[in-house]
Amino acid sequence: MSQVKRAKNGRPVHHWRRDLVELAALFTAVAVADAVANLIGHGPDGPTLLLISAVVLVATAGFHTWWSHRHGHAPPAGDTGSRPTATARTAGASEADATAPEAVDVAGETVLWRMRTTVRDEPGSLASLCAALAGQRVDILSLQTHPLTEGTVDEFLLRVPAQVSAADITRAVSHAGGAGTWIERADAHDLVDAPTRVLDLATRTALDAAELPLALRQLLGRCTIRSLPAGSVRGDRADEAAPAEGALEDTVMRLRAPEGGVITVERPYLPFTPTEFARARALVELDARLGPRVPRSQDVLTLPRGNDITVRRADAGDVDAAKAMHERCSPRTLSMRYHGPVGDADKYLNHLLSPRFGRTLAVQTASGRIVGLGHLLWDGDETEIALLVEDDWQRRGIGSELLGRLVAMAVEAGCESVYAVTQSSNTGMVAAMRGLDLPLDYQIEEGTLVITARLDATPATSRLSYDEAQQHQPEHSVRD
Repeated sequence: MSQVKRAKNGRPVHHWRRDLVELAALFTAVAVADAVANLIGHGPDGPTLLLISAVVLVATAGFHTWWSHRHGHAPPAGDTGSRPTATARTAGASEADATAPEAVDVAGETVLWRMRTTVRDEPGSLASLCAALAGQRVDILSLQTHPLTEGTVDEFLLRVPAQVSAADITRAVSHAGGAGTWIERADAHDLVDAPTRVLDLATRTALDAAELPLALRQLLGRCTIRSLPAGSVRGDRADEAAPAEGALEDTVMRLRAPEGGVITVERPYLPFTPTEFARARALVELDARLGPRVPRSQDVLTLPRGNDITVRRADAGDVDAAKAMHERCSPRTLSMRYHGPVGDADKYLNHLLSPRFGRTLAVQTASGRIVGLGHLLWDGDETEIALLVEDDWQRRGIGSELLGRLVAMAVEAGCESVYAVTQSSNTGMVAAMRGLDLPLDYQIEEGTLVITARLDATPATSRLSYDEAQQHQPEHSVRD
């Protein structure tokens, strides 16, 4: 019962009974003190009793101090220094409610997920979705909205407790009104916000025309990208000329390539949104405005026989020098490289040397003559590696050097694997692939040998970018 009441003027008024109790306690204390004083002063053992009492009081005070330091100031069990986990009580809650046990979310292992779902474009729809995720103890790290004609596509980056499955999340989202939900595992790279990621991709595209397909793939996620030259007709609609502004059809977008061809992007598992289409078109327009460009970095190496060679990026300006190398190559060398009539070899060069379809490394002598070419070609969602070394320069380690550098480029581009198409009689190519020290898969397709190298086991030194890899070379020489 409260000991204080408030008068009409708001000033506290005490009970008179409390005053009587306090006076009675005071008189009792005086009487007890007088009795103790008489006992100690007139009794035979008075001094001894007083000394014993003092010792007991000191011991009691010391024990109380030790107990307070040990228990009174220790953090509660499980406290890691974070903010308190007590939940706020509503007005009028009882003391029993405040002391009742509560569900505490103990920090544990979490995983990252990317999720996309479609909600109705009306007030409260996003709030319901967020409440459903909170019910699963899901932390929303980022959110992007993609407006549609009907509804809105919301794309989330989520941090989820490890014990919560993807099915649990999609079920909760469905109950909250989400439709067409798609979810996949994410990694630390997805923590970068969308504007920063787009700016980084635009910078990479501006520096190197070969980065455009890679930039589109990183921008749009797992998808298949094909570049078709102008005039290529194969009978399906995807190969038709795209309008200048591009075309978006559900899971396929077609963009006008800078050189007049068509870039098709296909993602069967998830339709593209108008926002994604606008971003992709902006990257392609940036590439078209800047025109053909290739980084001019080069590296001078010394062969075991003492010859100096230069390894550099090649482009369409090297077509004539590459044709001259074809003329110096034997028919057998050309047939093992191009797997077709030798007379058609020159026809492939415009495609191979275009930065729109991949990256090419050229090996040239001190006189400027090209004696070797290495290609890293974007083939849809796969990556092909191809080599050609002039006959007089074979067996000098040039092929292995080119292959190692192309693999480093593939790792830098985020490729999961690379494959080479050759013949079983091409022992040089087979030996070079085995020299990568990577897991290899061998398949025979229509009389040709396809060797696939998985890059998830690439040595750490090969995971550097192309320019960084050159800085870590122990010495500028080529293995024999």
